[in-house]
Amino acid sequence: MNGADGRIRVGRVSGVYGVRGWVRIFSETEPRDAIADFPRLWMKRAEGWELAEVEGGRAHGPGVVIKFAGVADRDAAYGLMGAELAIERDWLPPAEEGEYYWADLQGLSVEHVDGTPLGTVTGFMETGANDVMIVGGERERLIPWVQGLYVLEVDLADGRIRVDWDPEY
Repeated sequence: MNGADGRIRVGRVSGVYGVRGWVRIFSETEPRDAIADFPRLWMKRAEGWELAEVEGGRAHGPGVVIKFAGVADRDAAYGLMGAELAIERDWLPPAEEGEYYWADLQGLSVEHVDGTPLGTVTGFMETGANDVMIVGGERERLIPWVQGLYVLEVDLADGRIRVDWDPEY
């Protein structure tokens, strides 16, 4: 999710882990443990956004645990519960040719190959077989993200995606 401030949401603090200040993270990155690779993360709490240094992090079972600088014990870690985590867009490496970060596609207009507007990209979801683009407009549409078959053109400069998808669906 892109915020109005240009930050990209990558997860949230969902629990505490141990007694030395580690926290459990609900990660929205792919792969899930990639969130632990950033040396710092923006953290949003009641006081607003602050930059938090990451001292360590790793996959742990189905989730991720992270240790933030200055968080020394379980009580301090508990104070981070619910904090939203984000990065700045320019912290990401450039996408490969023909690949896109979901955050860069959100808000783009979507139109049928004949020029019929279908709405704007409001999100994506993983289904196992392929990702699905969620398009909001006069109604919500779910369009499989299959480049060359349904997704014909992505023009980031013009803010437009052309699709071959029946406007009635």
